[in-house]
Amino acid sequence: MLKHQLIHPQINAILGQAGHHGAILIADGNYPASSKKGPNAQVVSLNLMPGVVTCDQVLKAILSAIPIERAMTMMYETEGPYALTEDPPVWAEYRRTLQEAGSRLELEPIEKWAFYDAVATPDHILTVQTADQQRYANVLLHIGVRMDD
Repeated sequence: MLKHQLIHPQINAILGQAGHHGAILIADGNYPASSKKGPNAQVVSLNLMPGVVTCDQVLKAILSAIPIERAMTMMYETEGPYALTEDPPVWAEYRRTLQEAGSRLELEPIEKWAFYDAVATPDHILTVQTADQQRYANVLLHIGVRMDD
């Protein structure tokens, strides 16, 4: 019986085969998951209906199961019609979730095209496609080294 919160069998199987530096993308409902992925990545769709399941819910489940050493978010636009003047609200959720999981990680915002490049590596093993409707909710996690308690 599993002791952590993540019970999805396919996601558990992929994570069980992963190693240090493996990358996991938690993608919002607008992310082009079929075309913006690494050559070794599997896509698991959890997009039941708009808003169900959210990226933060997936983040909580994954943090309960594996160690994470890096968390990158897609940078928002600072100019033009979609420009934001402050961090998207979802980032506050992520920061709270990381803290509640006992992590000291800081979110690392990176520019949109650099984010796509970071996803398109051989280390990208999993995309969890959510139905999260929040903008800039994509988060790329890198698996860390397990430290025995």
